[in-house]
Parts: sequence; C-alpha cells; structure tokens
Amino acid sequence: MIEDHVPVRSRLWLFLTGGLVIAFLIVPVLIVIPISFSSSTLLEFPPRAYSLRWYRALLGSLEWRDAAWMSVKVAVLTTLVATPVGTAAAYGLHVGGFKAAGILRLLILAPLLVPVILTAIGIFYLYALLGLNNTLVGLVLAHTMLALPFVVLSVAAGLRSYDMAQERVARSLGANWFRAFRSVTLPQIRLPVLSGALLAFISSFDEVIVAFFISGGEMATLPRRMFSALRDQIEPTIAAISTILVVLSVATVAVVEVMRRPRRPD
Repeated sequence: MIEDHVPVRSRLWLFLTGGLVIAFLIVPVLIVIPISFSSSTLLEFPPRAYSLRWYRALLGSLEWRDAAWMSVKVAVLTTLVATPVGTAAAYGLHVGGFKAAGILRLLILAPLLVPVILTAIGIFYLYALLGLNNTLVGLVLAHTMLALPFVVLSVAAGLRSYDMAQERVARSLGANWFRAFRSVTLPQIRLPVLSGALLAFISSFDEVIVAFFISGGEMATLPRRMFSALRDQIEPTIAAISTILVVLSVATVAVVEVMRRPRRPD
C-alpha cells in the first residue's frame, strides 16, 4: 500500500491559518490576565504597576460572593437535572425507532437554533404568568432547557459508537431494562455523559441573556452581575473575575482529559 506524502511546505499555509485563528481566540483571553493584576482603577493594558488590589476587593465584596455562589448553585442544579434527562432522551431517541424521533430531536435541539434573545423574551413572559421570575426554580428550569441539547448531542455521539447487542445480551440473561442500562451501557458511555454534564455546567454558569431577563437582586448570577458592572462602572474587578473563570475552565478541562486517558494495567 502506497501512502501519499504531502510536503510540509505545501501545508504551511494551513498551519499559519490555524495559528492565526487560535491566536485570535486566545490572545484576548490572555490579555485579561495581566489587567486583573493592575493597580489602576481603570482597565488598561499593559498595566503600569501590578497589585492584588482587585482580587482583595473581589473577596471582600458581598455582592460578588453572593452572585458567584448563586451561579455555582444554579449550574450544579442544572447539571443534576439536565444530565439524566438528556441521557435518557438521547437513549430513547437512539433505541426508540419511532417515526416522531426526528421531530423530537429537533424540538430538543431548538434552543441551539433559536436566537437566545427570543428564547429569553418568551421565558420572561411565560414566567410572568407562572410567577417564576426571579426564582431559583425558574433559573434552573430555563438553564436546563438551554443545557439539554449539549447533553443529548454528547450522549448520542457516544451511543452511536456503542454496540447495543451487549445490552440485549444482558437483558436476555434476566436483567431488567434499567439494570442492563446501568450495569452494561452506562459504564461504556460514561465519558460522553461526563462531557455532556461538563458542557451543561459551563453553559449554565456562563449564561447571561436569559438570566438578565428573569433574575436580579439577590437572585442575580455572576455573569449578570458582570454585565451590569460593565454597564454601570468599569473597573478591573471584572478582569479578576474573568481570570478566575479562565483558570477554573482550564482546570476543569484538564481534569476531564486526565480522566479520559486509559488506565495502565497493574
């Protein structure tokens, strides 16, 4: 078998293009980090002097701590709801084989297709009728709707590479449906499920548009608080928060990548 060999020089343009795209995405994030250590009261780059002033201000602010705690609480609850529901939906669509599967899949993925601002307006008016505006339940339900497509897509991708015959064998040996899924199928698709849960958490934690419409005051999430701060007063505290979020995101992805590595046999 003869393999085609493409010279590196002929692919140089591809490497340069990819590098420029990566730089375009990463450099703005990296610029925020030194700004967060600025001693100035303004957002300026490069900083004239470095200080931990804005990290101390962040830790000493009750409003920022409450907003961060609210975001964590909503994101965790959203993950706990969206992950099992999305996994069950992906599994049902995969094994169901019914005619309406395509329509149901489209409805589940609709939050990815419809502009978020339209979704936020609809949720606001619906919650106004139900009395769910500015409530924890309302936030979790709205974020779950937005996070569900990520879980479904991730788990569906894992199920496509999984041999369902293994589950059918377990059921033929006497295991009921739930036990067969829990003991045979779920362990083999745990990584897609974990990835879906991570995406659900991140999508909920970073969501700002819907939260801006249906939350405020004590129920304000961290992104909504950041948006309001950028609108009302610009200070490097925003950069400090952004830096912490970047570090947490990178650490989360690193942990997932470590968990995805195959274990060495003892």
